[in-house]
Amino acid sequence: MTGSQTSSRIRRGFADIAEGQVHFRTAGEDRGGTPLVMLHASPGSAKMLEPLMLALAGGRRVIGTDTLGNGDSSAPQAGDKPPITYFADAHLRALDALGLETFDLYGTHTGANIACEIAIAHPRRVRRLILDGVSLYAPEEQADMLANYAPGVTLDLNGSQLHWIWHFVRDVYLFWPWYRRDAAHRRNLGLPSAEELHDKVVEVLKAARTYHIPYNAAFAYDKSARLPLVRVPTLVACAKSDMFAEYFDRVKDLIPGSEALLTPGTGSEEGLAGTVALFEAFLNRPAP
Repeated sequence: MTGSQTSSRIRRGFADIAEGQVHFRTAGEDRGGTPLVMLHASPGSAKMLEPLMLALAGGRRVIGTDTLGNGDSSAPQAGDKPPITYFADAHLRALDALGLETFDLYGTHTGANIACEIAIAHPRRVRRLILDGVSLYAPEEQADMLANYAPGVTLDLNGSQLHWIWHFVRDVYLFWPWYRRDAAHRRNLGLPSAEELHDKVVEVLKAARTYHIPYNAAFAYDKSARLPLVRVPTLVACAKSDMFAEYFDRVKDLIPGSEALLTPGTGSEEGLAGTVALFEAFLNRPAP
């Protein structure tokens, strides 16, 4: 297989840790330089990052891990309400198992929270950090999200979990938050393709018993206290269509010395190409 063929497809595997196995996707394995680790948003898996992974794999190896309790990774083993630091530690143990010592790090939404904690705990291992879409809820918003956004799913013989998860995944594209289904909370985003929506629903169905655990850890994460502790070169990014764009200015001000930019997102080929170019410009910059 030639190098270009290797870089142009996703390969999959598992890393063994104490809880079981962490599932990962990788591309560009034949590329040199600093690898890029990518952490996905809730409630799906690294499957949702595949277009971005492939686009970034032309110049580097890219690894996308499924958070414990999501996708094909094992369930978390730290009670019902583990903190974000637990998930950060689990990712690091998986990266240790894969032999990755130093890496660039990308995280989006829940993955951005986890990436922050990895960078805070191990700044010498993270060369550059991209945080793509970070919320900064007021206390009342945070309490509302914790109470309503990601409830546990009950499995029953009528298959109601299938119906619930389909609408849960779909409605986030229509309303924000998804459970406020009125005109005041309507989004103008539109639905993704049927194929993309199906893939995301399947990833959530795999983790129906545990999807809410890392999600609620992200809602409980105290970003106002933790973001100022990031000390690695950081790009604070957010797609213009992201529901977290309203927090963008406040988030970038919390990280000392960070760079910040709004991106066109990855919802179209043109947007993906533009976003990748911006990310690569940051990642490829020579060290100071």
